Amino acid sequence: MHNNQQQHQHLGIVDSLLMQMFGLPKGILGRLGGFILARTKHDFTQWVIDLLEIQPDEKVLEVGFGPGVGIEILATAVSTGYVAGVDYSQEMVEQARVRNEKAIETGLVQLQYGSVEKLPFANDTFDKALAINSMQVWLDAMVGLRSIWRVMKVGGKIALGFTPHSGQSSTGLTEMLTTAGFTEAHLVETDRGFCVLAIK
Repeated sequence: MHNNQQQHQHLGIVDSLLMQMFGLPKGILGRLGGFILARTKHDFTQWVIDLLEIQPDEKVLEVGFGPGVGIEILATAVSTGYVAGVDYSQEMVEQARVRNEKAIETGLVQLQYGSVEKLPFANDTFDKALAINSMQVWLDAMVGLRSIWRVMKVGGKIALGFTPHSGQSSTGLTEMLTTAGFTEAHLVETDRGFCVLAIK
């Protein structure tokens, strides 16, 4: 019993530190937490983008791009194609626009406010699509997936990536993608999180 109490107390301290670092960013620990999150997100985003095997002439869509880290990586991967992004937060759209200002000016990147359920694009537009730590906050995941399916070209590839703090379970995700119309859905896991890939 004594050991359990000690263990519980130790977990409490860890939780408290994590809360200070990631939950309530204050002081040095808060700044460190922000840095760790940004770094981890960048590495994970790079991993997901690598899985998509993006070619220079492809049109790529990111849903829920947040501060635009993924958009920045994608912009370096395409040269004759383009990158489009949709996010439901005006604040994130503004942050991502600042981060990707040059690429937006040259027409390589187009970012807009909007929801995954009503993507403002024509059918069969994109070669690749991705969403990182995004699907778990969509109003209706199935409607969102079908919407992405609609704007993708036949043979196009989708990647849904999730880090552990997203709270998303990997269970049933491949089945969801299949139900939404995608094929060859499969799960790829890493110590940083997991990604579900599929083809239209």
